[in-house]
Amino acid sequence: MTTPFPFTAVVGQDDLRLALLLNAVSPAVGGVLVRGEKGTAKSTAVRALSALLPEVAVVPGCRFSCDPAAPDPSCPDGPHEPAPGTRRPARMVELPVGASEDRLVGALDIERALAEGVKAFEPGLLADAHRGILYVDEVNLLHDHLVDLLLDAAAMGASYVEREGVSVRHAARFLLVGTMNPEEGELRPQLLDRFGLTVEVAASREPDQRVEVVRRRLAYDDDPAGFAARWADEEASVRGRIVAARELLPSVRLGDGALRQIAATCAAFEVDGMRADIVMARTATALAAWAGRTEVLAEDVRQAALLALPHRRRRNPFDAPGLDEDKLDQTLEEFGEGDDDPDPDGGGPGGGGGQPSPDAGPQDGETGARPEAGEDEGAPQASGGGEQSAVRAAEPFRTKVLSVPGIGAGAAGRRSRARTEHGRTTGARRPRGTLTKLHLAATVQAAAPHQRARGRSGPGLVVRRDDLRQATREGREGNLVLFVVDASGSMAARQRMSAVKGAVLSLLLDAYQRRDKVGLVTFRGSAADVALPPTSSVDAAAARLESLPTGGRTPLAAGLLKAHDVLRVERLRDPARRPLVVVVTDGRATGGPEPVALAGRAARLFAADGVACVVVDCESGPVRLGLAGQLAGELGGTAVTLDELRADSIAGLVKDVQRRAA
Repeated sequence: MTTPFPFTAVVGQDDLRLALLLNAVSPAVGGVLVRGEKGTAKSTAVRALSALLPEVAVVPGCRFSCDPAAPDPSCPDGPHEPAPGTRRPARMVELPVGASEDRLVGALDIERALAEGVKAFEPGLLADAHRGILYVDEVNLLHDHLVDLLLDAAAMGASYVEREGVSVRHAARFLLVGTMNPEEGELRPQLLDRFGLTVEVAASREPDQRVEVVRRRLAYDDDPAGFAARWADEEASVRGRIVAARELLPSVRLGDGALRQIAATCAAFEVDGMRADIVMARTATALAAWAGRTEVLAEDVRQAALLALPHRRRRNPFDAPGLDEDKLDQTLEEFGEGDDDPDPDGGGPGGGGGQPSPDAGPQDGETGARPEAGEDEGAPQASGGGEQSAVRAAEPFRTKVLSVPGIGAGAAGRRSRARTEHGRTTGARRPRGTLTKLHLAATVQAAAPHQRARGRSGPGLVVRRDDLRQATREGREGNLVLFVVDASGSMAARQRMSAVKGAVLSLLLDAYQRRDKVGLVTFRGSAADVALPPTSSVDAAAARLESLPTGGRTPLAAGLLKAHDVLRVERLRDPARRPLVVVVTDGRATGGPEPVALAGRAARLFAADGVACVVVDCESGPVRLGLAGQLAGELGGTAVTLDELRADSIAGLVKDVQRRAA
């Protein structure tokens, strides 16, 4: 077994280490979500934590880790007779992003069912993680069906399995720890709220600290066991401190003054629901126990807020997480009592020191947009003029679903129909290659007529390879939504461009919710640019959109050809993911020889490839040329105006796309 990197040898990352230790002291805090760029010791610290957890007492032979002092009365391996238990190290169970539903929750033991004719339950990862750590690396890439199961288990503290004739319930209380790189996409709000604490991590910019990181890592790689031995005393000290804090925890008093500060802070930051208040209370109590105190102080409340609120405050999905610490201090001071004023330096116990101030962008009262003083919002700019400064997007709105016609086989998502490994079962077929999802009823039905000829004599079923049937399932896939945005002078009227950005932002919000990849191509002047290559980070697309300038001629053909090239490259990288191209333009084409004819030829490339396309018509004014509609015809897609994008007519739009594709 590989020797883990010692927890106490991790350089810096004080908030990360503190958040993990607080959960070790009080698992009721609810877990930790670690957000940060790659290469910042996220996974290293989490994997090192399990070595610090105290051993757990379990019932001998119980596959579900029942506590001998209070065994689960519904344990599938029970009932357990009173007996002394055995002790073993706390487990850290890793949930792979691509795990199956059966692997997570468990399922019928197919081998015993077919060979012996008995129903037997084979436990999954939730059973293994009971009373330990469930770790999900790249948790933001976890498939939706697994997220739903995690949410159920985290909410109820138990796993329920009702499938294939098996009905099982077992306890599943675990410390949920996830790591993620925000550049690869965000978490669903429901799962995000289930994490008690969140921590933002970043690589140090201090040369001395970076040198020490490299020095320790090289020493560990050269001799893992020897390196761990050198840190054994520090590890033992922290382990003992965790045990002492756990013993002290029931004696910690959370006074009315601290409770009032917690409630006032949650109200001030407008967090949804009451979970934030409860998590803050538990975190502040754990902080006091970790510091060896029996009284919660204002500094504990402040540190708890910095760890428990950034991912819960009410905000637009594209806003950066974080808290206004001045506002936090003001709230704590207003509702504090006597000597419980918050520490202005944020120096929490245990070296937490408050969450480092992230580059969270504009705070309350700041816009982050370029100044527009003296500009007339309604005044159009000259078509084909010079570059205009970026304008802010209008308020986003809810859009209806744009889906790709037909049935795909791409990555799990929530947009278009697809054949998937998970979803509702629609039938059975003979397996092509390795059997991945057995359709039990169809397999038994295929084998049953041959039992006498095969000489069956016992209770088991005689099954051969030809009898096996693969379950076919239908679910939803995520698509590549490629935005092709006209940023030319004809779009430069500030009011119009603000509305256009608002429409694209609304579609980006929809893509965020439906787990799509997105890309952004813009065209203006004499060329087109890939403003954002296809990525799962919708936040990045929103940021590029916000800073998009306008002006110049309208090289429509260049924009379409650039988009076609992006799709060609992406088809090689991810051939199963189907694209949906959204062209945002007024349909004009200027610049160069025969720009309209060239744009038509470029558009017909998409029609020839069968790519689903939608043109968002941005033309305005009393006289309309209908050029966007003509472009949609060349693309083999359909057109919709900015006003229609808000309306129920999108449902008709999707039908038009499907009808044209058929």
